[in-house]
Amino acid sequence: MSKRDFHLHDGKLGSAIAIRVTPRASNNKIAEVLADGMVKIHLAAAPVDNEANEKLVVFLSEVLSIPKSRIEIVAGMTGRDKLVSIIDLDVETVHQRLLAHLD
Repeated sequence: MSKRDFHLHDGKLGSAIAIRVTPRASNNKIAEVLADGMVKIHLAAAPVDNEANEKLVVFLSEVLSIPKSRIEIVAGMTGRDKLVSIIDLDVETVHQRLLAHLD
């Protein structure tokens, strides 16, 4: 597997974050931040009928304390690795809120 170089990035309207989802976990949690900067998240949802994607948006909304409408999965809709856009929230704030919920 090739080495990835994902990190949080400032965008015009907010931030972007690389996420690896593990579905069918016992509970929703931020499990770890991988060496390449990707955030590993465990979700209790199954990866069927877009359920895991919907639950990911809800979970991130709670963790980041922002409305679901400000979170968008921009890449990786059908895979475990996703790129998520966070609108109107800077990188440092996203980083601090994610680390505060790290298990």
